[in-house]
Parts: sequence; structure tokens; C-alpha cells
Amino acid sequence: MSLLDFVKDIGHSLFNSDDKAAEKIKEHILADNPGIDPLEVKFEKGFVTLGGSSQTWEAVEKAILLAGNVKGVGKVVSEIQVAEAAGNASVELGGTGAGQYYEIKSGDTLSAIAKHFYGDANQYQKIFEANREVIKDANKIFPGQKIRIPA
Repeated sequence: MSLLDFVKDIGHSLFNSDDKAAEKIKEHILADNPGIDPLEVKFEKGFVTLGGSSQTWEAVEKAILLAGNVKGVGKVVSEIQVAEAAGNASVELGGTGAGQYYEIKSGDTLSAIAKHFYGDANQYQKIFEANREVIKDANKIFPGQKIRIPA
């Protein structure tokens, strides 16, 4: 099981009341087809639980970021079973060597983040591509948004 915190009052606005939140979040994740089948989404008081099964950790990470970068979501827990981690229950989110997470701060740009992590501002495209599900425009990121930094 993996748990990741998010800033609850920022992100994509998908729902107005908790009664349709799980359905809207599920539609939002499935629109970018992260590779989880069947995807199960529960929502209660800002807390999202994701279930289902996936072939890769990358798909799970994308689903978590898609759910967590929704306005009204403060925490996401994943109970998604991952085939590549079969037999290793201790593998946690981000623990696969695939990269790490970064919370965008005021004044950040993808170029500045790339410079910090890779020493080269021109590597911003690598970060953008790894986060296409949550960043639709490389020039439109916002403080509090969580993204993946690929290795």
C-alpha cells in the first residue's frame, strides 16, 4: 500500500460535491488510460483510495498523480496490485528506482526544476513527458502540484 499527500485546495476542479467525486476522479484517470484494470476509486472527505491491478508501477504512479492533483483531494492511497512487484509486498511507491516526486513551489518553471535535478535546464522536456497526464502545457504549472522526476 502506498500513501501520498497532496495540497487539497489546488488542482483540477472536477466535482462540486462528494457524492460524485469518486466517479469524476475515475473518469479523469481513465481519460489518460494509465493501464489499471479494473480501476476502482473510493472518495471520502478528501481521501482517495485506488484499487485494481496493473502491469507496471509507472501506471500506478500516473493514476496516483492524476487523482492527487484534483482539487478537493488531500491524500491518495493505492491498493493497486502490481504484476512486476509480485512476491515483493514491501515495494513502495517511488521505490522502484524510476525517479522521485517533487512539489512545485511558487516561481518554479520546468526548466528551473530540470536545472536543479539534471544540471541542464534543457532537460525540462523529460519532466514534461513524464507528467503529461497532469501537466497539459509546459508553461502552466502551479504551486502545490506534485510531479514525477524521472531518473
